[in-house]
Amino acid sequence: MNINPAYKLLVVSTSTIFGSEFLAYIKEEFVEFIQSDELLFVPFARPSGISFDAYTMKVQEALMDKNIKVRGLHEFNNRKKAIQDAKAIFVGGGNTFLLLKTLYDLDLMPQLRVQIAKGIPYVGTSAGSNLTGLTIGTTNDMPIVYPPSFDALGLLPFNINPHYLDPDPASTHKGETRETRIQEFHQFNSQPVVGLREGSWLHVNAGKIELKGSLTARLFKPNSESVELAPGLINF
Repeated sequence: MNINPAYKLLVVSTSTIFGSEFLAYIKEEFVEFIQSDELLFVPFARPSGISFDAYTMKVQEALMDKNIKVRGLHEFNNRKKAIQDAKAIFVGGGNTFLLLKTLYDLDLMPQLRVQIAKGIPYVGTSAGSNLTGLTIGTTNDMPIVYPPSFDALGLLPFNINPHYLDPDPASTHKGETRETRIQEFHQFNSQPVVGLREGSWLHVNAGKIELKGSLTARLFKPNSESVELAPGLINF
């Protein structure tokens, strides 16, 4: 499974874990990874309908103590040039369908691919992590808008399922489990799916993928039993 050796990706399941503030648990890894005092933030996923300005300010406040200047992509008249000039890019979580539609509508997907292929550090959380996969077909979000394509950036040769939840044997809920939904996905799609539990992330560098955090991840392939991936280098 070949990964472009120039890619520098931090593919994070969630921006916030239980009992912790926004980005707090991942902050040190985040700052070390981007190696920059400037960050271009993409707020288009708008969790809970938050405004672009408010979402960008939330990121700025979280990184204030690290002396990182954050600017939202929406602030630029020439957004393609903003991506070209970015020292590091962070795509936040929220609704993946809205994020992808906005990026397609603004014709920014090609520019993102070009800059990431040049080695610009890319951090995604939740919806921003979905964007690194082949498609957004394994997102947990409701399709509140309709993007022209479900094709994502295709940086990784698989799909992501962030916030992956294990079945609760004590639950009385009768709807599908996350595992069931991914099995349904594999009735019509062939790419693997990596279920990232909250508090876990993938670090991609020099063509290698490392699962980080204290939890295992779950790997799903069509016509196969799912398997647990231990923290460390991932080999498919």
